[in-house]
Amino acid sequence: MSPARAGGPEGGAGAVSRPSAPEYRIEDLAHASGATVRTIRGYQDRGLLPAPERRGRANVYGPAHLNRLRQIAELLDRGYTLLSIKELLEAWDTGRGLGGVLGLVAEVHGPWTDERAGRITRAQLVAKFGGEADERAIDEAIELGVLERLPGSDDEFSVPSPQELAVAVELHAAGVPLSVIAGQLRELRGQVEQIAARFLEFTTEHVFARYLGHRPPTDADADDAASMVRRLRPLAQQTVDVELARAMRTFAKRHLEEHLASDAPSGAVAAARGEVPVSLPASTIEAVERLVGPGGVGAFIAAASEREVNKRTLDSLVPPPHGE
Repeated sequence: MSPARAGGPEGGAGAVSRPSAPEYRIEDLAHASGATVRTIRGYQDRGLLPAPERRGRANVYGPAHLNRLRQIAELLDRGYTLLSIKELLEAWDTGRGLGGVLGLVAEVHGPWTDERAGRITRAQLVAKFGGEADERAIDEAIELGVLERLPGSDDEFSVPSPQELAVAVELHAAGVPLSVIAGQLRELRGQVEQIAARFLEFTTEHVFARYLGHRPPTDADADDAASMVRRLRPLAQQTVDVELARAMRTFAKRHLEEHLASDAPSGAVAAARGEVPVSLPASTIEAVERLVGPGGVGAFIAAASEREVNKRTLDSLVPPPHGE
């Protein structure tokens, strides 16, 4: 760090000596911020950090650069991705952060889950996936956003969703190839994005239009919209969780029954479905077939049985006549 310099008019009685703002070489900035020199240069390449001032052959950094590095570190710790941080910092730089719009930008670009981003080294990643390095799979994971390269490091990655990575680890351990996992994630992501788009469409139409119907929104409107984002944020995930559980239960049961029907005797299928086999006289079956046809026997007998059960239930609720 360069020493502070005297400010104010030179010479002259009553001149006040004021310390100038601190200045840093890149090594000094790295030491003060806790970042590495490679990380600082990586942030500059990504547009996250302003360029230093050039003085002769030296690059000079100031307090604004140190504050920006601290902001980036804080946002990373809170779970923001580097892309979201860049967009958020651009909002700051264009002055939108002076009012309520920054709060709205922060809410929208902030984490939409309680999950915190993590980090993983290349060695740890290889160990989780069977001990063999697969650079193509790593590149594909980066392309999908499952991993993010950390500026200045070739051996450590940011993990935006440790849960998503854990799912991939379990599927791979169960025998699913990495290329298949990646393909399924691409397909699933497209379907989920359609759900998210539909949720945003109707909430924008019925909720946010009153806040953002004019440009630019006032600070009060932006504050209200940011508060509404906080309220609505968990609703989409809760709805998807419930509906996914319902659909998984329905399709898993159907899938199991189809396999049992092809591989197991009829009694096992009936037991799996919660059914009890009942023997009926052949004359009864023939009589029903004459009424409804061979394909409707089961449904007819089930309906007749239900009517009889309902009748007997109602009869049991009616008290018998006096004297009986």
